Amino acid sequence: MQRSVSISGKSPSTLKNYSHHVAKMALHFGQVPTELDEDQINDYLHLMQQEHKTPSESYFKFTVYGLRYAFRISGLQEARVALPSIKREKKLPVVLSRQEVKRLMKAPTLLKHRVLIGLLYGCGLRCFEARNIKLSDLDFDRKMLHVRKGKGKKDRYVPLCDLLIKGIKAYIAAERPYEWLFNGKQPVEGRTGGAFDSRYSQKGVQWAVNKARKAAGIIKPMTVHTLRHTYATHLLEEGLDIMSIKDLLGHECIDTTLVYLHVAQNGRVKPFSPLERLYPTA
Repeated sequence: MQRSVSISGKSPSTLKNYSHHVAKMALHFGQVPTELDEDQINDYLHLMQQEHKTPSESYFKFTVYGLRYAFRISGLQEARVALPSIKREKKLPVVLSRQEVKRLMKAPTLLKHRVLIGLLYGCGLRCFEARNIKLSDLDFDRKMLHVRKGKGKKDRYVPLCDLLIKGIKAYIAAERPYEWLFNGKQPVEGRTGGAFDSRYSQKGVQWAVNKARKAAGIIKPMTVHTLRHTYATHLLEEGLDIMSIKDLLGHECIDTTLVYLHVAQNGRVKPFSPLERLYPTA
């Protein structure tokens, strides 16, 4: 499974989730899950529903996904088809108001965290995309950020506004980051002998955003990804058309964008960062 997941280009977290739930099932029966019959599999899935009712949706989902993947790489197509389908929840995303974004950006005491939140909102970045920004990805002359290997291994460019460029330059001058824009000191998983990943960790980004949320007095249940939803929604409200927003977000399919962007604007507007509209006199 590890080899197959690696070759397919799936993330390490996918391997971790799949293997964890398949291993739990193997320990339960004392047998490799691909050797179980349909009744045993259904009994186990029913047990999961009964024992994990509070977090059951994600636990049950990854058990099914892990089994489906294990069956596929083992050539057991019939067993894979027999597994239950997982319905996706159709929840609307949490979106911050413009005033809440202003409070959030003002809340951090560290310039590093203010710039981080500014990039997450001002460029609509996913958490791992912000962590993966290298100094060489910043094009201040063209006012563009090169987002490399986003979801689906796709590159894209997003605009940088003058306010954000000013903040990034001040941060670089003060902190002198090397290679990555946001440096950290996190041990590399699976390595020994003092090897380190010099990027800012995922937990570090989550902690910085959550701390700013509390300091800003925002009571909405927001995450790092909330800033990406807010970016897209604010662009739509400012008149940018849905196809341009799709491209800026790096979505493969327009349906993904339409989940939380319900109104397509007519005409095409030159892409811009919503930070420009937050501080029009900056």
